[in-house]
Amino acid sequence: MRTRNILKGATMRYMLLIYEAEANWQKMTQEDGAKVMGEYMAFTEDIRRGGQYVSGAPLQPTGTATTVRVSNGRTLTTDGPFAETREQLGGYYLIEATDLNEAIALASRIPAARTGSVEIRPLAEIPAQA
Repeated sequence: MRTRNILKGATMRYMLLIYEAEANWQKMTQEDGAKVMGEYMAFTEDIRRGGQYVSGAPLQPTGTATTVRVSNGRTLTTDGPFAETREQLGGYYLIEATDLNEAIALASRIPAARTGSVEIRPLAEIPAQA
C-alpha cells in the first residue's frame, strides 16, 4: 500500500470502473486486441511502480453475468446484466490517490477512456469495529 505523503495528506482509495462496448472487442483483430492489452499491461505496471495500484481485473463478457434480486423473500435470478446499455462494465482498477485530481489523471490514461468511459468512485471508508 502507498504510504502517507506528509505534504499532500493521506491517500484515498478510488474505484476506476471501465465501461466500453463489448462489440468493439469482438470486432477487433487479434493484433489490435493484443496492442490494446499491451497498453493495459503497461499502464498497470506503471501504477504498480508508482504505488497507486491496489488491485484490478477484467470481467468476463456480460453474457456470463447473473443478476440477483430478492422480492417478497424469494431470490430471483436473471441471466445477463440488469440493464441494456451502449457500454458495459468490462473491468476495474482499485487505486490509491492523493485526491480526485490524481485519480482523474490516472483514469485518463486507461485505454478505454479513449473509446468508452471510466467512472471514478471514491470508496466509503468504514471505521473498524472496536
